Amino acid sequence: MVISGTTRILGIIGDPVCHSRSPQMQNRALAAVGLDYLYVPFHVLPENLPRAIEGFRALAVHGFNVTVPHKVAVAPLLDRLSPEAEQIGAVNTVHNEGGILVGYNTDGVGLVESLREELQFDPHGAEILVLGAGGAARAAIHALCAAGAGRVVIVNRSSHRAVELAGRYGELFPKVVLEARGEFPPTLQHLNLLLNTTTVGMDGHSLAADPAPLGDQAMVYDMIYSPWESPLLAAAQRRGLRCVNGLGMLAAQGERAFTIWTGVTPPRGLMKRVLLGE
Repeated sequence: MVISGTTRILGIIGDPVCHSRSPQMQNRALAAVGLDYLYVPFHVLPENLPRAIEGFRALAVHGFNVTVPHKVAVAPLLDRLSPEAEQIGAVNTVHNEGGILVGYNTDGVGLVESLREELQFDPHGAEILVLGAGGAARAAIHALCAAGAGRVVIVNRSSHRAVELAGRYGELFPKVVLEARGEFPPTLQHLNLLLNTTTVGMDGHSLAADPAPLGDQAMVYDMIYSPWESPLLAAAQRRGLRCVNGLGMLAAQGERAFTIWTGVTPPRGLMKRVLLGE
C-alpha cells in the first residue's frame, strides 16, 4: 500500500497486543475496498491509558479497537458512548468524530452472529454459563440477554464482580434469570452453552474450565483464538462436544467496527477468510 499525507490511521490498543490478528484482517479489508487507511497495533500499558487516549485525540487518529485489559477503563475517558456501550459499560471500538471520541461495543453482536453461524446455536431460551466478568463478559452477557437467553450463570473468582453484572443486567432484562457465583454450580447437566470470556488458556496450558460434567448436547465457545485450540477446546473435543474458538467473533465484530469508522461495508466474509488463512 501507499502511505501519504492523506492516509488516515486506525489501530488497536491493548496489553498485550502483539497477538492481535486485527491488523491483518482490517488492512486486507481496507485494501479490498480501496480506502486510504492504515491499521496498526499500539501497546498501551494500563497506567498510560489516559495519556494514550489524549494522544490519539491530538494526533487525529481516526479510530481504534480496544482489547484487554482496557475495555472497561477506557469508557470514562471518552466523550460519548453509544446506547449499547453505555448499558454494557465496556468499549471495544472508538471513533474520532472531529475530535469527539465516541465509544461503541461490537463484541456482543459479533458473538451472537458467530454462535448462530458456526454452532447453529440460538441463545433464545437457552441456559448459558459465562466464565469471567470483565469487558468481554459484559458485552457477551448483554447480547445473550438481548437475544432472549433463558438463564445466564456468571462465574468469576471475584464473586462481587459477577454479582454486580447480574444486578446490572437483571434490571435491563427482567425476563432473564441471572445468577452470580464465585465457583461452578454443582450440576451442569442442563447447560446448553459454556462460554469462556477470560484469557485463561492463552498460555496454551491453563484450563479455563473442565467440560467433563457437561451434558452430551452442550456446546463450548472459547473467545480465545490464539492458540487455535485452547486447552478448554481440546478437552471439549475429547468429550465429543461441539466447540469453536473466538475467530468468528473477532471477524464479525471487526466488520461492524470497520463500518463505524469508514461508513463502508467490508466484503462479506473477507475478514474471516483472512484470519483462517493466517
